Amino acid sequence: MAALFNRLLLATEHSEFDTGSEALALILARDAGIPLQAVLPVLSNPEFEMAAPQLAAQADAAAARRREALQALARAQGVALSVNVRHGAEPSAEIVQVAQEQATDWIVIRRRGKRGLLANLLVGEMVSKVVAHAPCSVLVAPRGARLWQRRVLVGVDPLAADPATLAQACALAAQWQLPLQLVCVASSEEARAAAQQALQAALLQARQHVAAAEGEVRVGRPFQELLGAAKHCGADLIVLARHRPEAPLRAWIGGVAQKVIGLAECPVFVQVHPTASTSA
Repeated sequence: MAALFNRLLLATEHSEFDTGSEALALILARDAGIPLQAVLPVLSNPEFEMAAPQLAAQADAAAARRREALQALARAQGVALSVNVRHGAEPSAEIVQVAQEQATDWIVIRRRGKRGLLANLLVGEMVSKVVAHAPCSVLVAPRGARLWQRRVLVGVDPLAADPATLAQACALAAQWQLPLQLVCVASSEEARAAAQQALQAALLQARQHVAAAEGEVRVGRPFQELLGAAKHCGADLIVLARHRPEAPLRAWIGGVAQKVIGLAECPVFVQVHPTASTSA
């Protein structure tokens, strides 16, 4: 597992919405035999601290309690955990900054929380910003998430598969000895032939690493077809690419990712290209 990641960062507020992401991060760190880093963002700013010092003190005390509870949870699972409490007006910016400072390989984060649910019905506002600006790949977990055990599904760009995303999906499937399902969604029947060509090229690459790799072309709205394919084949991990500004022709997956993350019943791994700008 060390080949997949060496530095894992859990972004959490240790709320009821974070149970799935916390469980996944702890399992991954424990099985990999590595310490787990966590960042616990606290919404704050100098003006608030000066105007309402008592409320600021209460927020600090609440953060300390959440930190202690999270550390107790990690100790119970035999995981060495270091929690970084970060104050700031923009929690997502604090998470991204910690990931940059620690040269994180993966960020593990919840799908949404109470504040995010009001701002965005699919994916929390904080989470959307982390996925958009993270310097590394992001594993987004729904509330009841569990470690994948059945099948990995990867979305293949109908123009040409992204090599980094396909390689990551193959590595995930191989690490957990799971079959891999490649799904390429064409926008229309007229585009099916091109999508089939992209899929076949991707399958050739995938089968060099995962023997049990299969694929299919679907026609329709990408997010609906990807979710439908995941349900049909029993996939419990979905791998997608984040939109890269230097590849505008592949922007469809960027628009699709948020809907897939928000509606999927399983964790979604968003592959971030190593050279991707954090302003993506």
